[in-house]
Amino acid sequence: MSTTRSAASADVRTAREHLVRGAEQRIHRLLAAEVAKWSSLGHGSTDLVAAVQRMMDAGGKRLRPAFCVAGYLAAGGDPERADEIVDAAAAVELLHVFALIHDDVLDNSPVRRGVETIHVTYGREHQDRGLTGDPRRYGEGVAILAGDLSHAYADGLAARLPAAAREVWAELRAEMIVGQFMDVRAAAESLMDTGLARWIAVCKSGHYTIHRPLALGAAVAGRTDLDELFRRYGTWVGEAFQLRDDLIDLTGDSAVTGKPTGQDTAGYKMTLLLTLAAERDHRVRDLVRRPGRDRPAAADLHTLLRESGVAVQVEHLIGELVGKASALLHDAPLPPPWRAELIEMAHHVAYRDR
Repeated sequence: MSTTRSAASADVRTAREHLVRGAEQRIHRLLAAEVAKWSSLGHGSTDLVAAVQRMMDAGGKRLRPAFCVAGYLAAGGDPERADEIVDAAAAVELLHVFALIHDDVLDNSPVRRGVETIHVTYGREHQDRGLTGDPRRYGEGVAILAGDLSHAYADGLAARLPAAAREVWAELRAEMIVGQFMDVRAAAESLMDTGLARWIAVCKSGHYTIHRPLALGAAVAGRTDLDELFRRYGTWVGEAFQLRDDLIDLTGDSAVTGKPTGQDTAGYKMTLLLTLAAERDHRVRDLVRRPGRDRPAAADLHTLLRESGVAVQVEHLIGELVGKASALLHDAPLPPPWRAELIEMAHHVAYRDR
């Protein structure tokens, strides 16, 4: 029996991975066509496309396409008639590229996926070539436009999807952007509120990483009736995903993650880690509220967070969230191999190291 279950799990994983690779190939073909389209103009006319391609080439976990494809296959979608789900999964990954490029500008991050971020590259190019204007504004401008272009490509792919899937797509985009705005606003206003911190984690990351990609895939397969199941599963697993991100930023190894550790603390992000620590320790509250928020204060804050013990509390919450998501799937109206696969995927995203 266990051998049968193992073979079934391998089959569903192979089918998922095959379609995710198809989505990657779809993106690369699209970007190659765009380079050919714009190259005749010269004057760096393909630089924005190249920036999107560079982000794709840098790797990444491809979690959102994986959950999108999983939603489709778990809902009974035909792996042999996969054009629409490949487009959907490619759109989700291109939207993620858009979000990453803009996020790097918002956070002033120097490195992403182990390579220099786009705004840094073009800011330095501006300076090296002695161009007119402010190098930083130029670099950020190029990055914003590259992100916008990736978003446009994503929308172009999503426009081909069935009407029900396009509705999910619209919600996915709006939630992610509003959640990102609330993240920025909470940091600017020093809103040390644990409830808000958890809402932001779900809205800016959880829904668009887990819930909506699953629902998008299911909608492509014609199974909008699974949305409530995927909403509950995706909200729990999505929050666990973001909380793991927060822990990685606090204690992770930048050589493994491909980005600097401590970026959230340096940006005074009102994560659950920080808001829980603020409830316990007046020194954390005082540092967050300190005028100017200089680098020494951020370094002290990072040390306090590491020593506060809140990481253990957040780790426990991650376990609770994954446990609830796994229990939900035991009696879910899905094929047994997909119940097992989604449980495995929940553990993977919640307990990763990068």
